[in-house]
Amino acid sequence: MSTLNLTVHDISIVTGSYSKKEAIKDVSEKMIQAKLVKDDYTQAMFDRDKQISTFLGNGIAIPHGTTEKRDSVIQTGIKIIYYPEGINWDEDNNIAYVVIGIAAKTNEHLDILRQLTRAVIAKDTLTRIHAVKTPEDLLAILQGS
Repeated sequence: MSTLNLTVHDISIVTGSYSKKEAIKDVSEKMIQAKLVKDDYTQAMFDRDKQISTFLGNGIAIPHGTTEKRDSVIQTGIKIIYYPEGINWDEDNNIAYVVIGIAAKTNEHLDILRQLTRAVIAKDTLTRIHAVKTPEDLLAILQGS
């Protein structure tokens, strides 16, 4: 099983009020700048979120592209944006504070999701997310420590 090497350089903290559409566009832009995906991947992320909500739970959303657009993935990786004010993610009033954009060439994203599941199911995750002040704080949560 390949392990994703997540670093503080993959994490941004953005203050202010944003919509889900803006958040998906922002995280996609970071993925494009990092040469993880091609420009058309942003639309694939919007398409995927229309198919099924990408809200995982405990304040975490994982926008990613459709399998049809896998050819737009240059390199597997993730970019993360922390929004302290939160984003209304869907009609169920789920609030996302951590937006994790995922690009996967094959099924590597399943390993990434398994890693994130620990953070999503931990009882204190949302409390810890609200206390995040630095990328290092968030990295510790997402790595399950």
